Parts: sequence; structure tokens; C-alpha cells
Amino acid sequence: MDVHVRDLRYFTAVAEELHFSRAAERLFISQPALSKQIRALERQLGFAVFERRAREVVLTPQGAALLPRARRLVAEWEDALREARAAGAPFSLTMGMQTAVGRDLQREVLAGFRERGWRIALRLVSWEDPSAGLADGGSDAALLWLPLTGTGLSSHTLVRERRWVALPAGHRRAAQPEIDFAELLDEPFIALPRAAGPLREFWLGTAERAGREPLIGAEGVSPDEVFEAVASGLGVVLLAEGNALLYQRPDVVCRPVRGLAPAELAVVWRTADTRPEIAELVAAFVTRSG
Repeated sequence: MDVHVRDLRYFTAVAEELHFSRAAERLFISQPALSKQIRALERQLGFAVFERRAREVVLTPQGAALLPRARRLVAEWEDALREARAAGAPFSLTMGMQTAVGRDLQREVLAGFRERGWRIALRLVSWEDPSAGLADGGSDAALLWLPLTGTGLSSHTLVRERRWVALPAGHRRAAQPEIDFAELLDEPFIALPRAAGPLREFWLGTAERAGREPLIGAEGVSPDEVFEAVASGLGVVLLAEGNALLYQRPDVVCRPVRGLAPAELAVVWRTADTRPEIAELVAAFVTRSG
């Protein structure tokens, strides 16, 4: 039986907060996603680590016995990760992303650092982790679409773009050069997973629906899943203008949408991470976008 360090980190956060919502904010994930992971951990362990009462969460005897060693394992892993990174190139960083970014943003910035001997890896993470690896320490910084989930993260907006819509090629509105969002309110939408939190609501246009619930045709955890669902006629999806150019395919048509606030792409990092190399990386992205 193998338990991920991430699961132990989630367990210790809930054990210390004794509150799922506060622990979720601390971990930069949604509360439903955290509850799902804890239930999966309990199934894997074969016993409950928390007793969920009407207005409180308490550790079970098994959970109380597990907590001290779980804390040590998480701390030892973080120490090992720091030592391993220090043993590599002068600076070794991982940049998290959830979609291809394009716009020459990361290519030019990261190429400049690599020329100086930095080792920078790109990590593509599904939308089920709205922090793109910042929550579990697998990423040092990330390029993410706003809004962010949880607290403890800082961001700087690099790009603002209009939101477009992707439609099946045979859709009745595919011939329109531009579409009002009001014309899409009755359409089924392809949604991000619920674990994506506020980002899911943003790409459903929830704030512009005046209280009307969206009709969900399907969910997707990656761009490939989303566009395949659109091409199959399961629904439409909102996307940023730049991504409409990146993800072109013959069975999908993309059109600009009127009546929506713009999308914002940001460089994101952990607020508590004060390493100078993180500040330098962020500054380079800000300068490149300026």
C-alpha cells in the first residue's frame, strides 16, 4: 500500500485546522476536492482518520496515532526535495501550467534563464489541481488563469484577453462573426471539474448569467478532453482569445463573445516563498509582458 506525500500533507492540514474549508484554503484547493482526497486516503488505509460531526471535525484514535509520523514524513520529504534541488544546477525550478500558453511568454523568459545555466522544467497539471502544483510543492511558480483558489498565493497579471467560445463546426451560430453571451445561455457547456473551484465558474460565465444556472453537457480535466467533447456536440466552452488560436482544429469553430469580462493570465507563486530566484523569475515575466 503506497500513500502519496500529498495525501499526508492534506491529512495533516485538516488535522491541524479541524476544519475542511480552512484546510482547503491553506492548501490552495477547493473544499470538495480536499474532502474527496481524504475519503480516498481513508479507503486506502482501511480506517477513518476523522470523525465528521454536525459542526466539528475530530481525529479518530487511528488518526491521532498517525498524525505525528505523517508530520515527520512530510517535513522529511520537503527537506529531501530542497537538498536534491540544491545539488543540481545553480538554480533548479519547476514551472506549472494547466494549458499550453503560447504568446511567446514562457519560451522567451525561460530560454533566457536556461542560457544562464538555470535548470527550469515545465509541469503540465490537470484542472483538478487549480494551483498547478504549487499546493503540493511540485511547482515553484505557475502560469495560471485567474481567479485563484485558496489563500497563500500571490499573482501578477501578464495578459488580459477577450473570452471566445468554441462551438462544434456544424453549430447554428458557427457562421456568426461575433456572438452575444445571452445567445449562449441555453447551450450546454463543457465544464472544468468541480475541484477547479472559482475557475470552473469563470469559464462557465456564472457571474454574467444573472442567477441562471448553466446547463452542463460534460466535464473535462484537460484541453484535449474539452475540445473532443465540443467536437462531439456535447456542448460549447469559453476560452481565452489566444487559446482559440493555439487549439485550432477542423471540427471546432471559435468566435469572440460580447458581454463577458476579459480573461487574465498570471504568473503565480507561493506568498511565503521568499527565495530570490523566485522573485527574479517573476520579475522577468512581468518585464516580458509589460
